[in-house]
Amino acid sequence: MLSSVRLIPRTAWLVHSPICSSSRSFMDLKVLLSSLNDFASLSLAESWDNVGLLVEPSQPHTVHTLFLTNDLTEKVMEEALQKKADLILSYHPPIFRPLKHITWKTWKERLVIRALENRVGIYSPHTAYDAAPQGVNSWLAKGLGVCTSRPIHPSKAPKYPTVGTHRVEFSVNCTEDLDKVISAVKEIADVSVTSFSTRTDDEEQTRISLNCSQEALIQVVNFLSQSRQFYQKTEILSLEKPLLLHTGMGRLCTLDESVSLATMIERIKSHLKLSHVRLALGVGRTLESPVKVVALCAGSGSTVLQGTEADLYLTGEMSHHDVLDAASQGINVILCEHSNTERGFLSDLRDMLGAHLENKINIILSETDRDPLHVV
Repeated sequence: MLSSVRLIPRTAWLVHSPICSSSRSFMDLKVLLSSLNDFASLSLAESWDNVGLLVEPSQPHTVHTLFLTNDLTEKVMEEALQKKADLILSYHPPIFRPLKHITWKTWKERLVIRALENRVGIYSPHTAYDAAPQGVNSWLAKGLGVCTSRPIHPSKAPKYPTVGTHRVEFSVNCTEDLDKVISAVKEIADVSVTSFSTRTDDEEQTRISLNCSQEALIQVVNFLSQSRQFYQKTEILSLEKPLLLHTGMGRLCTLDESVSLATMIERIKSHLKLSHVRLALGVGRTLESPVKVVALCAGSGSTVLQGTEADLYLTGEMSHHDVLDAASQGINVILCEHSNTERGFLSDLRDMLGAHLENKINIILSETDRDPLHVV
C-alpha cells in the first residue's frame, strides 16, 4: 500500500544527473510492472479507464530510466527519447479510445510508432493513482492546511471476502431431503456448500448455506422454488466487497481551523504554483466567508463532487452548469485547469517510487510537460 512507503528527501535526488544512470542498475520490464502494481494496484482504477502497459517493446526489455509525465505529447516524447527513457509513465493514458490503424496521420498514432521504433514502453496508472491512499488527491489536499480527509467515493476491495457474490440460506428437516438437496446444488457450477445444525422450536434442523455467483443464483432459486418447504424459508444475501481504508475517488477535507476563502485561495495558488485560478462565489458568500470543509477532486471533478456538502469545491475543471448548481447552493468553486491539479504530484511520486524500487533505476521528470491552457 502507498501509505507504508518511506519518502526520500528531495535533496537526495539533486546529486544525480537527470540523464546519467551509470550509478544505477536496471530492472526487467515485467519485474518493474509487478513492482508498480504493488505500489498502487491497477484494480483501483475506474472501470471506464485505460490503465497499465499501453505500449510494450519486444521482449526481453530492461529499464534503466523511467520517465514521468502528466501528459505524453509529441514534444514530451521527443524529450523522453533525448533522455534515453526505457519506459514512460504517463499519468494520463495517451491511448484511450481504440486505434483502428497505426499511421503517421494523427499525433497519438505517431506516439505509438516512435515508442515502438525506439523500444520505449508506455505505462499509465491514471485513476489508480487518483484513488490510492497517497496518490494525486491526497497530494492535492496537502495544499489546504492541516486537515483530516476521507474519500468521497471509497474504493472497494477487488475481490469478495469469500467465494461468490451471493449467499443463499435455507433449512432442511430430514436427512433424506438433505442428501437430495446437497447432491442437486453441487451439480450447479460456481456454488460452494456448507451446512450446520440448528434448533428451531425444539426441532433439530440442518441449515444449508450456499455461496454462489450471480449466474448460479438463478439456477439455485429455480431449484428451491420447486419445493415450497425450502423456498418459503430461503434467505438471499448480497455479498458486498469490503471498503478499502483511505482509498477512493476525491477527498472530503475538514480543516482543523477555519480560514477565509481569500486565505484558502492563496494557499491553493502557492501549492500548485499558479498565479491565477478561476473562482465562482457561492450565493451569499464573499472572499471573507469562512472555509471549513473542502471537497476536492484532481482533474475533472463534476461527477465526483456532485451532491457533496462542503464550503468549497476544488478541482481542475467543471462544466458551466455544474458550477452554477454548486454556486446556487452557496458552495464556492475554484477551478485550476485540469492538469494543474495533477502535475505537481509527480515530484512526490518520483521520491516514493525511488524508495519503493530501492533506487534500482533512474527516475526523471519531464521538463516540457505542462497544461495546454494559459492565461493571456
